[in-house]
Amino acid sequence: MATISKLLHTRYRVNDLEKTVRFYKDILGLAEVSRHKSPRGSELVFMKTPQSEELIELCSFPASGPVQVQPDLTHLAFQVDDLDAFAKEVEKKGWKLSDGPTKSSSGSIFAFIDAPEGYEIELIQKPGS
Repeated sequence: MATISKLLHTRYRVNDLEKTVRFYKDILGLAEVSRHKSPRGSELVFMKTPQSEELIELCSFPASGPVQVQPDLTHLAFQVDDLDAFAKEVEKKGWKLSDGPTKSSSGSIFAFIDAPEGYEIELIQKPGS
């Protein structure tokens, strides 16, 4: 039986590719791994966190119409070492948390920040960080 062996990437389609790439780079600290045009004409940028193998594919494909992000449909979750320090740093850059921080029953602290296209980003500080 054939099995799936690995998650490679998650795609988020966006209207303003460059604004979104800047957010992921400048606010979240991800690195741009590659950029190219797909055979069907979409512009693709692959982003990566420093300690993960999985990629995030940001896709601009105007031919398929504008992106309308449905609230609370999906989100990406990233681990941060110090949520308070992260929140202070992004506030200096003009961004604010949209919800939280909140402490969970497991001792994790989590909060949310909204990406430019309306996708929600969850930030999680694990206990003992």
